[in-house]
Amino acid sequence: MSVLLTILESVFQEAATLSAATGLTYTSAVAAVAASSVLFRSQQRRRDARATLRILMRRNDRSRRNMTDQDF
Repeated sequence: MSVLLTILESVFQEAATLSAATGLTYTSAVAAVAASSVLFRSQQRRRDARATLRILMRRNDRSRRNMTDQDF
């Protein structure tokens, strides 16, 4: 039983690390696109960055909406 707990502990630790790294990467991408939408000199590039930011943020809203709309 002790071996199983040791294995599960390492698996959960690696999963938590991977989850944190993924969240940090996503947050960094959103911050970079948000900064781009303000700092780019070209109007077209700012529009593209804003459109990308809308896509990234809508994707998050859609997944939350689907979770709350389900009938239990």
